[in-house]
Amino acid sequence: MASLMGSLYIGASGLQTSQNALNTTAHNMSNIDTEGYTRQQVSQGTRPYITTEKDFRIISWKQTGLGVVYNNCKQVRSLFLDQSYRQEAGREAFYDVSVTTLEEIEDQLQEMNGVEFAESMENLWVAVQEMSKNPTNAVNQSTLITRANEFITRAKSVYEGFTNYQDNMNTKVANLVDEINKIGDRIKELNLNIVEIESGHQEHANDLRDERNLLLDRLGELGRISYYEDTFGNVLVQFEGTQFVTTDHVNHMGCDNVLPADKGGSPVGYNTPYWEFAGKKTYDDVLQEWVITDIRGAKVFDLQQTVSTAMNTDIGELRSTLLARGDHHATYHDITDDATGNYYNKNIAQSVIMNVEAEFDQMIKNMCTAINKVFEEAGSNPVTLGEVSGLTSDYDLFKVLNEEDCLNYDIDDEHKAGQNRKGYIITNIGINPMYLEEPTSMKFYLADGSEDQATVEKLKAAFTTADYVINPNVATKTDFVGYYNMLVSQVANSGDVYKGIQSNQELTVSAVANAREQIVGVSSDEELEFMIEFQNAFNASSRYINVVSEMLEHIVSALGR
Repeated sequence: MASLMGSLYIGASGLQTSQNALNTTAHNMSNIDTEGYTRQQVSQGTRPYITTEKDFRIISWKQTGLGVVYNNCKQVRSLFLDQSYRQEAGREAFYDVSVTTLEEIEDQLQEMNGVEFAESMENLWVAVQEMSKNPTNAVNQSTLITRANEFITRAKSVYEGFTNYQDNMNTKVANLVDEINKIGDRIKELNLNIVEIESGHQEHANDLRDERNLLLDRLGELGRISYYEDTFGNVLVQFEGTQFVTTDHVNHMGCDNVLPADKGGSPVGYNTPYWEFAGKKTYDDVLQEWVITDIRGAKVFDLQQTVSTAMNTDIGELRSTLLARGDHHATYHDITDDATGNYYNKNIAQSVIMNVEAEFDQMIKNMCTAINKVFEEAGSNPVTLGEVSGLTSDYDLFKVLNEEDCLNYDIDDEHKAGQNRKGYIITNIGINPMYLEEPTSMKFYLADGSEDQATVEKLKAAFTTADYVINPNVATKTDFVGYYNMLVSQVANSGDVYKGIQSNQELTVSAVANAREQIVGVSSDEELEFMIEFQNAFNASSRYINVVSEMLEHIVSALGR
């Protein structure tokens, strides 16, 4: 009788365990399309046996089982695949930003409201050639001024497109830093919840762990991370080699856009990510709080490091955005002010936008300088320029719009390479108002009344003389048209390289993601098989209880007679 009552307990354990297994399977099925969900698996075991007799002469002792037990509901994940996915996804995000930035630059160079910038260069060159046919013709002279003005206007539009995109990326930097901080705060909160739930060793916070893993996936896309789970269930995270999430604290990042360059800030107010705990602080009596005054030892990234897969310096959307954006609006000064090229290679070459800005500005500066030189030399002949009085420099075709910004940077120690300086740069150049008011001010007549063909030939030579290099790393000299073609080719070639790396990286990420999905993903066919299996087990336990119940009923009925 007692044995039969125990058998009822065994059947009840089967019912309970099968029902829990069915609930887990249903939970898997309901979350089959949930992002970041990890398939949960049921682990079953036997309850302790009751030993009724021990006899060491036989193989098995006499024991009575107590049924089945629902041990736990576990998640199966591969730590290796998780780490690989997060690292490769971060590398893919890095090159995604590079490709997107280069595509934007190509759009700016090739199309401005449907008109290629190269067309304005070609039109200016054609105007010079037409001048050589009849330099004294008023129509040709007016066309030259018109084309020169069109050239400068479109050049400014291209450069403005670069700087606007650069400013947009600066906003993106602040948004990414804010997202990283929020992810850190949420991971810390999830750590506390998971530890609280699992501290009794009775439950597993699987859904919370799924959310935490999803956050780690996203954090891996944003930057280079490392992490581990301690014995209590907390995940401790490092971001770019610095402790980010601890058991009870999150080291937040800040974005400095105020500090001057000599205090570690950006010279034009660009956002510079830094660790708030590591920044030098000073107490502000007015604000009555501690404020950051120096971030030189607290920067999150060293952007002068060589971008290398071997060194893992090509991981993360934030690093790539900072590299592509740079830290100021670059000009030709960033190329020419350091004859060794060291500054250019360390601070400009790795930034996609700054590199193109500097090279493009240098091209415009060289063209304006060469043309102005011809006009200045012709300025010694008052007949050529008409009856215009004044200094020779007043005869320049291109003028600095704000003379106060035109400083002597070679002897002014206050202005170093990398500062957002003005002077003779594309944003501060315009057509001499004298020619805008009177396009025929240059008569192109010599003292003897003949055409000044020599000046026109010098203008043609200014366009065709191969006397310019695109940057310190290129030794081949070229003319203006060749310079621009080299600039466009450089962007296109870099784009092809980055697109190739991006395509390979997509394949790598896809392969790792598929391998991981085979482990953590939910298969509807497999879950339906489990559901049928557990349903049959439930029915079997139910029939078992019915049989035991009938036996008990029969015994009771028989004894009662």
